[in-house]
Order: sequence, then C-alpha cells, then structure tokens
Amino acid sequence: CALPIFLQSLGKLEDAELSTRKAIEIKPNLAEVHLNLGSILKGLGKLEDAELSTRKAIEIKPDYAMSHYNLANILKDLGKSKEAALSYRKAIEIKPDYAMSHYNLGIVLRDLGKSKEAALSYRKAIEIKPDYALAHYNLGIVLRDLGKSQEAELSTRKAIEIKPYYAEAHSNLGSILGDLGKSQE
Repeated sequence: CALPIFLQSLGKLEDAELSTRKAIEIKPNLAEVHLNLGSILKGLGKLEDAELSTRKAIEIKPDYAMSHYNLANILKDLGKSKEAALSYRKAIEIKPDYAMSHYNLGIVLRDLGKSKEAALSYRKAIEIKPDYALAHYNLGIVLRDLGKSQEAELSTRKAIEIKPYYAEAHSNLGSILGDLGKSQE
C-alpha cells in the first residue's frame, strides 16, 4: 500500500484514491487501507465518503485508535461536534498517551460550550507533550473564557516561549494583559 501513500504525499489525491480503491478490491479487510482512503477522501473534500470509509476501518479493527481519531476529525469538519467528542474519547480510551486526541477533544468541548472540560483536555495534552504550543495557547483561551486571566497569561506566555513567532499567542497575550490592567511586556 505504499503507492497510494506516495501519491498522497505528492498531492495526487485523485490518483491515490484510485490506487487505494484498487487495493481495497484486492484485499477488502485491511483496516489501514480503508483508513488511508478516508484520509484521501477528506483531503479531496469528500467528507461524507471519508466518514464511511473510516467507519469501515473501525468495523474491521475496532481497537485501532487512529481510525477513531481520524473519524473524530472528519466529524468535527462536518460540524458534528458531539459525535466528534465521542470518537476522540474512544481514541483516548484505546491510546491514552496520544496528545493530539486530548488537544482536539479540547477544541470540540470548547465548541460545545464546555470550557472547564476543554481546559482539562488541554492540560492532559500538555502533560503528555509539555512543548505543545497549541495546547498551551488554547488552554490560555479557555482559561480567559473562564475568567482566570492570570492563569491564562501564564499559559499563553508558555506557548510564546515554545514558539516565539506565534502571532496569535502574542495577540491573545495583549488581550489578557488588557484584562489584567497591565501593559504588554
């Protein structure tokens, strides 16, 4: 199955789709191939088809964390945040040390108005991967949402420490410092 991955890396998604579909014809019970097709279809903007292919991967291999993670990403893109949260949680259940699952769960929880839970997810992502600038940044956002501006400042400063040219973090820090009545340092 190296050819479809190679074609995908070259941006030849239509060719990668055809090659992957051929692989499925030859060996229809490989979860990894269905998962790969789902990724290709997502890249082509065919989200409903991507969802079906990824669900097929899960049907074949229910304990494959990456399938649940990819399904959650597709569901998030389809605007199905509650379903996405369930899929991220399943991915975390199978592979609890994957920081990106915790991080993306935080994003959908915030979208669902669950800022406290989102903060917990971002903190778990940071615990697993302390240099995860995006998680520090988004933690800063939800802490600010929760009225915890001092904690938000610390988290945002950590994102900037990790990624000094992170413009959004600098902008958010300015807003937080404004909330705190400080000038940007």
